[in-house]
Amino acid sequence: MFQKEVSITRIHKEERTEELDTVLIESSIDIFVNSEPLVNIICLNKDLKELTVGFLFSIGIIDGMNDINLIKVNNSEGRVYVDLVDSKDFRSETMELTPVSRIIDTTCGIPSPWRKLIKEKLIETDNILDYNKDLTVNAELIFSSMLEMQKNTRLFRETGGCHGAAMFDLNGSLLTVKEDIGRHNAIDKVIGALLLKNQQIKNKLLTSTGRLTGDSVLKAVRAQIPIVSSISAAVESGIMLADSYGITLIGFVRGRRMNIYANPKRIKS
Repeated sequence: MFQKEVSITRIHKEERTEELDTVLIESSIDIFVNSEPLVNIICLNKDLKELTVGFLFSIGIIDGMNDINLIKVNNSEGRVYVDLVDSKDFRSETMELTPVSRIIDTTCGIPSPWRKLIKEKLIETDNILDYNKDLTVNAELIFSSMLEMQKNTRLFRETGGCHGAAMFDLNGSLLTVKEDIGRHNAIDKVIGALLLKNQQIKNKLLTSTGRLTGDSVLKAVRAQIPIVSSISAAVESGIMLADSYGITLIGFVRGRRMNIYANPKRIKS
């Protein structure tokens, strides 16, 4: 259960009415890896398998589904259990994070210890900049993909209480779209959805309804996604990382306009 109806008093101009409104329910989900508690994520209790796989990929614990032997979701307990293949090295420092650092809520993005793990993984990965350097897309692709994501984020339209993210191929075909209370969770969900289907995630277009922070860009870098766009603004941390890693970062995609904050040459007008 991730949504419910509540009674509200609505005031519009001089009219006052009693109505029912739909709101979303936050849930606390615990992820266990190899029987050990890894992290507690505050999220929408929906698409938990995708969230788990995307999160484990984003922080560098897995590189793909070949690293997972078993994944099991227990919605009633709010737990997800993951067993890695025997050959997968599950680093001990990950388990040494403090209890506070093990909690990811809907407002903080990625706490510093997790962000450090992601950056270490990027340094370890020789081909992390394996983008198509000559890749260009038409601005129309950015506009149409954003509209397509918005059409397919029902909870966002109905409640205004969550974020959406979607992944497109470079021809503009929608591959997956997910929603969550946390903007970073929504991105993990679309990454996880493609990994679960054993589809390639690099060289795709990622769209989002959330702010383009450093956390969001780090996830895109890890997944080797060269173009990230959002209906919202970019912030300095996201712009700096996008510029450093060669990602085209686009904000305020609304109607027929957009702001390109980094690497604009990929977008043809």
